[in-house]
Amino acid sequence: MRRITFLKALAALSATGALPFPAWAAVDIKTMIPANPGGGWDATGRALGKAMQEAGFAASVSYENKGGASGTIGLAQFVNSSKRDPNAIIMTGATMVGGIIASKQASLLQTATPLVRLMSEYQVFVLPTTSPFKTMKDVVEQMKKDPGSVKWGGGSRGTTEHIAAVMIAREAGVDPAKVNYVAFRGGGEAVSSILGGNVTVGGSGYTEFGEYIKAGKMRAIAVTSEARLKGIDAPTLKEQGLNVVIGNWRGVHGAPDITPDQRKALIEGIVKATKTRAWQQAVEQNGWTPALLTADEFGKFVEDEFASLRATMTKAGMI
Repeated sequence: MRRITFLKALAALSATGALPFPAWAAVDIKTMIPANPGGGWDATGRALGKAMQEAGFAASVSYENKGGASGTIGLAQFVNSSKRDPNAIIMTGATMVGGIIASKQASLLQTATPLVRLMSEYQVFVLPTTSPFKTMKDVVEQMKKDPGSVKWGGGSRGTTEHIAAVMIAREAGVDPAKVNYVAFRGGGEAVSSILGGNVTVGGSGYTEFGEYIKAGKMRAIAVTSEARLKGIDAPTLKEQGLNVVIGNWRGVHGAPDITPDQRKALIEGIVKATKTRAWQQAVEQNGWTPALLTADEFGKFVEDEFASLRATMTKAGMI
């Protein structure tokens, strides 16, 4: 009799969503990755999914890739189709914020629920090893002679590598409006174009280029960090006389209009995932810098990022 009473109480709590976190942790997570396969967002989303399963938070994780427009296409689909879904998440980041600013769109990101900032990733600029250029100085000198002859390849307009390319031009005394930037929908497209010599120099996170650098197919010529990055044999832009430092944070947002308890459960599950061996290995392999921030603190950070990136992009002549 007592067992029946307990089970009835458990069922009632489950129906109201009032169960404590450990009792309803094993959920089926639906992850929106607002980029094509093969890029940094894709790698981050799938690494997090693996870690959530290892942590026991997710029973299963499904992924949907929806690339284009710096992640804003995937974002629009997510906020419109996932309202009040406690098991839906989307990967977000500085690239998305930059894309929203560059396209002068209203921020759909404000309708999603901020959960966790995971980490930061600085950009690396690369040349194919077949390039006649060997250093960033070579690239900059050519840009000074003929800005249009240097094709900078990277993600959509407003990404951190796009902003960095424009800042490099400005630092070198080149009109930022003359930067020849070629935008790609995903990391796979960018890699193919770089290796094929269709662009002069490529920029992105180490996640996208690491295996090609290690294989000797690409040469890393600069990183956008303040100091050199562990495991990457490339000087900073500042070392090369270009006062450019910019990083790309990545995080997770939940669906619009989820309850406080549902938000809390997602945050706890994601934070638990960041403590797993699977996540720690992904951080080390990809050269990510952990930067955990949760809930309202993360929401405030995103608001501040809009203001900071808008100021940077305005100064660089992008908007």
